[in-house]
Amino acid sequence: MRPRITHQKAAVTTRATAVLAAGCTGLLLVLTGCGSPSAADAPPSAASGSGAKNGDTPPKAQTLAGTARVPVPRGTGSRVPYDFNGDGHRDLVIDDLVKAPEDSHGDDAGIGVVYGSDDRPLDPAARQLLSARANAAKSGDTLPAAFDAESACDLDRDGFTDLIVSTDPPYNGIGAPPVPLQILFGSPRGLTGKAVTVRIPQQARFGNEWPEQPVCGDFDGDGRADLAVTASAGQVTFLHGPFARTGAPRSADLLPDGGPYLYAPEPRRDTDGDGYDDLVAATSPHAPGRPGKGTLLLGSAKGPARPGGTYAIAAEDVPTAPLKTTGTTRTTLLNHGDYDADKKPDTVVRTYRGERQDLIALYTAGNTDRPVLTFSTELFLP
Repeated sequence: MRPRITHQKAAVTTRATAVLAAGCTGLLLVLTGCGSPSAADAPPSAASGSGAKNGDTPPKAQTLAGTARVPVPRGTGSRVPYDFNGDGHRDLVIDDLVKAPEDSHGDDAGIGVVYGSDDRPLDPAARQLLSARANAAKSGDTLPAAFDAESACDLDRDGFTDLIVSTDPPYNGIGAPPVPLQILFGSPRGLTGKAVTVRIPQQARFGNEWPEQPVCGDFDGDGRADLAVTASAGQVTFLHGPFARTGAPRSADLLPDGGPYLYAPEPRRDTDGDGYDDLVAATSPHAPGRPGKGTLLLGSAKGPARPGGTYAIAAEDVPTAPLKTTGTTRTTLLNHGDYDADKKPDTVVRTYRGERQDLIALYTAGNTDRPVLTFSTELFLP
């Protein structure tokens, strides 16, 4: 059995890949005129847009005709979620980048990161490509082939968000499999350097299933980010933060109730306002934006260990990025988040056709008619 690379990939953010349509290949950051989809698929998560406030006419999408990179803005640390460089602006993580036409059967390029900036909610020129070859930790002498974004939070409390990724370490099928989760730490220059493997003490593991589905949250209410990870027989491995730079948690426990799929409640992680973040356990993967059902595990001083009853996941209508192409397209919700610092959740979606055409669109809170920013992940191609 191999790791199920899920959460953001198979369960939390159904992902796609591609290149802009023929008429748009030269314009990687495009106006809304570079796309109009034929079908939509809705899933949920969390991200955002910039510009207009509720009720205002949204501005035209910003345009950048070129692929030149600019340095990642240097930050000094912040408490903004998904702020890997600590400059006070939320950043965007993207998996399953488009493939070049000549590389349609190749491996995934890696993880793309687009950084926020003072001038616009997201600046596709300020971007990074993270790959297993450049950024993953080895398992013995072997580099993983998979390198997929899963969750993000400031695990070491230094003011820079860290990224948790899933990999596929080699496993001979005997005994407990190796831990496939790694941490790539944020810094003033963003996500750089080599990741480290998450250290899960043996007493916090159970059975021979892959530990996966990492969910960030302050489950024990101490002001420090923790991780919840799956264990066999529907149990939860609870890793108390803060984490050391070696990937080791402060301590770890095995909790009896859980499920094979774990999620953070949305839109509020602390569903009952008691100061402890909560966790949702499900028996099947949940596609963002689709209705679903799970079991709420309420946070406490001992972690997400108190039963909270059934948790209903509501369906969500999401806008479709204006990708102009022939044939059927799909739209996935990348996330909701405050990208323009107005304290309101914006929406980021991705519309794609196959593995070579896509368009990412950022819509400000309350405005889903016209995105303020669109670009293709073709930006990350060499």
